[in-house]
Amino acid sequence: MTATRQTNRLARFRARRDEFMRTHENSPLTEAQKQAFVPLAYYDENPDLHFEIEPDTDIDHEPIELGTTSGTTVEYVPHSKITFEVDGEKVSLTVFREPGRGRLLVPFKDATSGKETYGAGRTVDPQERPDGKLVVDFNYAYGPYCQYNDNWTCTLPPFGNWLKVSIEAGEKKYPNKESEYPDD
Repeated sequence: MTATRQTNRLARFRARRDEFMRTHENSPLTEAQKQAFVPLAYYDENPDLHFEIEPDTDIDHEPIELGTTSGTTVEYVPHSKITFEVDGEKVSLTVFREPGRGRLLVPFKDATSGKETYGAGRTVDPQERPDGKLVVDFNYAYGPYCQYNDNWTCTLPPFGNWLKVSIEAGEKKYPNKESEYPDD
């Protein structure tokens, strides 16, 4: 895909996400947040954080429980490990398959978490190619619904998916969170 086509695709994705948040009945925003809608903030596109990776599927595929922001757990199935470089540093993340829906996801924290991005982490959804590789584009990383208000419970990234490097791509922290806890 050409750089211009990729940039246009990303711009359309972000515009659709804003429209969904502002108007859709299934938006995680409260009615008050929709009325005073603040567009989502994003890092500029970073082509260095777009990867096509041969995943390591030689891992334990037994379901595991991931913690949530409410203290409960949710079951996910480890799919594979992906390894790539960020600013010259080799990092690895576990890719999970969501039971039921079957989609792949990578919940992660990085050095931007709690600063420029939501403290509990973000998620990126890899796309499976016919040749078995995964397309992992952190420009599409998004924050969980619990970053918008306290009506949501979100899955927390496992410790093995906490990165020391900064993933300066994708969605930033939402500036208009409704919270019963003012320090969120």
